[in-house]
Amino acid sequence: MPKSYAKLGEFQKKYYNIAVKNLKTAPNFSIPNEVSVIAKTLENKGFEAYLIGGCVRDLLIGRKPKDWDVTTNAKPEEIMGLFSNTFYENEYGTVGVVTEEATDETLKVVEITPYRLEGNYSDKRRPDSVTWSSKLEDDLKRRDFTINAIALKSSGELTDLFEGQIDLKKKTVRTVGEPEARFNEDALRMLRAVRIAVELDFTIDSATQSAIASSAQHLKEIAPERIREEFIRILMSERPHIGLILCQKLGLLTHMVPELEEGIGVAQNKAHSFDVFEHILRTVEHSAKKGFPLETRLSALFHDIGKPATRRFSEEKKDWTFYGHDMVGAKMATKIMARLAFPKKMIENVATLVRWHMFFSDTEQITLSAVRRIVSRVGKDHIWDLMDVRTCDRIGTGRPKESPYRLRKYHSMVDEVMRDPLSVGMLKINGGRIIEIGKITPGPRIGHILHALLEEVLDDPTRNTEEYLEKRALDLIALPEKELETKGKQAKETKEKEEEKTLQEIRKKHWVS
Repeated sequence: MPKSYAKLGEFQKKYYNIAVKNLKTAPNFSIPNEVSVIAKTLENKGFEAYLIGGCVRDLLIGRKPKDWDVTTNAKPEEIMGLFSNTFYENEYGTVGVVTEEATDETLKVVEITPYRLEGNYSDKRRPDSVTWSSKLEDDLKRRDFTINAIALKSSGELTDLFEGQIDLKKKTVRTVGEPEARFNEDALRMLRAVRIAVELDFTIDSATQSAIASSAQHLKEIAPERIREEFIRILMSERPHIGLILCQKLGLLTHMVPELEEGIGVAQNKAHSFDVFEHILRTVEHSAKKGFPLETRLSALFHDIGKPATRRFSEEKKDWTFYGHDMVGAKMATKIMARLAFPKKMIENVATLVRWHMFFSDTEQITLSAVRRIVSRVGKDHIWDLMDVRTCDRIGTGRPKESPYRLRKYHSMVDEVMRDPLSVGMLKINGGRIIEIGKITPGPRIGHILHALLEEVLDDPTRNTEEYLEKRALDLIALPEKELETKGKQAKETKEKEEEKTLQEIRKKHWVS
């Protein structure tokens, strides 16, 4: 018992007693050396130092932390005085320490924040005032969730004032103290609760859920950039569909992407087993299962967002139609992503994928020329993303096969138009140059020479140099007309056989004929 214990108020005594009760030693934590060095540097100068937040939570559940945060009773100027390479550009006391051992593969910055007390959050985004504290418990009780309010010394000692370890074992996200108070302080915490639950495969406790549902409207007061970052992390998790369901259930989705809710209960045609909203969820789920990148997941999310606005009943087909939903959806995706402050280039890429996602589903007969046009519209860098969106779309309809024959055929056709064709255009010489160096007139002989040269290059690609080809062109020019014509025709036949062999290999790869 410290000498100052008798001077503590009842509230502080309560938390001191809980802290002592929950003080434990947690061996075998894998803490990077540069983080331990920073903590010990503070301790060697007489300050307290604890790892805090998500890094402690992740260590306790066996995940590798992405970021490392330290809290201390040292003030910002005292922190900066202990380390040679620091930056301090915020009003919350957080000092960034650039680690001396940092490389491209290791940790670069450790954030150190003084224990602090916060005033009211009148804008539901940031505290009106921040003051430094000398007590760890003051800092812990202002934290968002119990699982993020566990403090860890570099020696392995844990301080857990709010039963965060119990919630970790229960796999529960629960606020520190009254949930309404936490969400009134920072409304983004509601979305963060969903994101953490989805990333960790946890549940949100009932009181916290109720508070989110009753406070969801405050999310509209949060900057779009902050919402976007949490939204991205939900989409990039292994269970984005669960995150979207939670957001809808708790009233958050209507303040982020209300357009998605328009698909709830909107029945589709006979090709679909689910309404628009569930189809979208299943499409996004498959994009996560395949580990697709963000742009593909966003395209999966928005690919059918234009359906509710375009749904019409066809008396002729006796079914629902959604003509133009791809074009409408592209415009809607652009508007939504701009509202959430996504980068302009990403918006353009996603809108393009949404616009053309129907290319591989509506048309019964697709020609190679049509495939070339779609590659031109989407771009070679994104054509396979479009095919991935199409695959997710198919799985989202409830169909079990990921790669039916027709889809494999489309993949094969894309491969065909994407390959480098076997043509005289590959050569480091052209007809004009042959006419120039050979001092001959244009005519069929030029074609014969080019095909003969192409055969030699196909046989040995190292021959495709200006020096070699110009020398061989002069040799071929010297041949009698009939011999050159025969040689050119034979070379053309060889090229066509090689072309067919290449196409057969592509089709075999995709199991199509």
